[in-house]
Amino acid sequence: MDALYSYYTQVLCSNEVTTASALFKLLLSALLGGAIGFERKRKGQIAGSRTFALIAMGATLAMLVSAAIPQLYATDTNTDPARVAAQVISGIGFLGAGAIIKTKSSVRGVTTAAGIWVAAGIGLAVGIGLYAIAFIAMILILLTLIILDYYEHRFKFEWESNVIRMRLPIILDSIDEYRTFFKKNGIRLHEWYLNYNYTETTTTIDFVVQMRGNSDIARIFALLSTIRPTTNISLQNEMS
Repeated sequence: MDALYSYYTQVLCSNEVTTASALFKLLLSALLGGAIGFERKRKGQIAGSRTFALIAMGATLAMLVSAAIPQLYATDTNTDPARVAAQVISGIGFLGAGAIIKTKSSVRGVTTAAGIWVAAGIGLAVGIGLYAIAFIAMILILLTLIILDYYEHRFKFEWESNVIRMRLPIILDSIDEYRTFFKKNGIRLHEWYLNYNYTETTTTIDFVVQMRGNSDIARIFALLSTIRPTTNISLQNEMS
């Protein structure tokens, strides 16, 4: 029993890259990365447990390769064990960029992209043997994602970007009344686009706005429709 305990202690604590230590580190990084990915998938993001687990394992593998190079080529004085691992930090940016979805009025996926980046960091930490730091980082990341998200929704701190599209049976000559309305109701108006149809005598307006998550959309629409004669009004996530 003591021999078995001594063997596992040596596997976990040794900086030497062996098959047993590599297997343990890869499994651990998959577990830690997968836990973060599970939280992201629960929020409906594209990148989930599998993606985060693969990212963490890939970073761990890069770190293991970096650590193994001096063992295999000890006579090469120019060998830098951090060279391969350093490329993970810059290379992971491509995956993070792929997780960000940009529309004309909003950007989504930034938090997931940040999660991908820190998952790679966790993988590197596991690969070099910093298990406690990797566990602490995972816990802090999950607490940040879950607790802060809860309080943002609980107190409605978040702002949502949307496009309010209105169709009026007139040729609109001024939007001052709408600007006053948005300001009075705590809605941030960023841009607006007017489309005139002189044949049908109509005006289409796209208001690019930011509203709090607890905004009463039905009430806002009802009030907007009283400012000028309104044929149609809708809420969209992006402009078409």
